[in-house]
Amino acid sequence: MGIVNVTPDSFSDGGCLVNVQSAIQHAMTLQEEGAVILDVGGESTRPGADAVSVEEEMGRVLPVIKALVEQGCVVSVDTKKPEVMRAALDAGATMVNDVMALRAPGALEALISSDAAVCLMHMQGEPQGMQQAPRYANVVDEVKQFLQGRVQACEAAGITRERLVIDPGFGFGKTLAHNLALLKHLSELVDLNVPVLVGLSRKTMLGLLTGRDVHTREFASVAAQLAAISRGARLIRVHNVSAMRDAMSIWNAVEEQQNGT
Repeated sequence: MGIVNVTPDSFSDGGCLVNVQSAIQHAMTLQEEGAVILDVGGESTRPGADAVSVEEEMGRVLPVIKALVEQGCVVSVDTKKPEVMRAALDAGATMVNDVMALRAPGALEALISSDAAVCLMHMQGEPQGMQQAPRYANVVDEVKQFLQGRVQACEAAGITRERLVIDPGFGFGKTLAHNLALLKHLSELVDLNVPVLVGLSRKTMLGLLTGRDVHTREFASVAAQLAAISRGARLIRVHNVSAMRDAMSIWNAVEEQQNGT
């Protein structure tokens, strides 16, 4: 999954793609590099990010989504607003990536009438204050229980399990220790029998471990993402698609050799 942030304030590439045409060109480059899904977002969810109105978010993402769909791309919309979900699906998006896991009023209903896929992410608190003092008795158990509950809520509402993806939400209301515990025990989330998506690309946790700033974390990102794949992750949300595809080419070649194929 290639990241297309049409925002002025995202933590890694804020302001780079606020022009619709530049966002489209960047997305097409990500697809050429091997992205299977293009995840288009118009509101930053970095810690402390300001909220964006429905109208402004739609104005950012809908022209990009429409243009990419016309080019035959598979598009996901990264939003927590039901109104934006509906508009994006009408524009041709086939997946919703929601940091609120469809908890906003009307979000479940926005997905029921479609056949789109949906990613349910765990987040403790809200983006504005989620990193101030995150606490868990057992982060792995609590994240797993939350995601299991959201899967059950979707199924009860008529959204079939086959449409669902789950995301532990690295960096969303979690300390470095919480993130590392989730990554180490990611296979416990895989046990929920729903594909697991991970978003580790350029995250703060990687900077804390390596001392590198956000623009020099590509090697760390690839290493973290391979650790997730080794523990059962099936979707990888990244900024640098080319680097990740190269890493996965080596990984897959080794795995196929071990399997005797």
